[in-house]
Amino acid sequence: MVKVVSLDQSKAGSIDMPERFRKEIVYFMTPSDTPGAPACGRSEYWIQAADAQRWLDDGIFTLVSPLDAESVAEIELTEDQERWLEWMVAHGVTHVRLE
Repeated sequence: MVKVVSLDQSKAGSIDMPERFRKEIVYFMTPSDTPGAPACGRSEYWIQAADAQRWLDDGIFTLVSPLDAESVAEIELTEDQERWLEWMVAHGVTHVRLE
């Protein structure tokens, strides 16, 4: 299991996710050059609150091909991803670390 720890909302604590989430979280992270993005250390990720809410509301996220920016796929959230996003939104978490 991977522990996802909130770095910006201490009362949120953490949530356990399957090991595969280490590879999946990159689909959700906000690019580091986005205005307002904090500096992130190793195994840290920042996710804009509005994006987390949108993915949760839509039940999907989009994945852009690294080879063709016009090739976009809509991917349905897994139960674990949905549970993680619910935790993020419920606690106002945007900055996390994987342990």
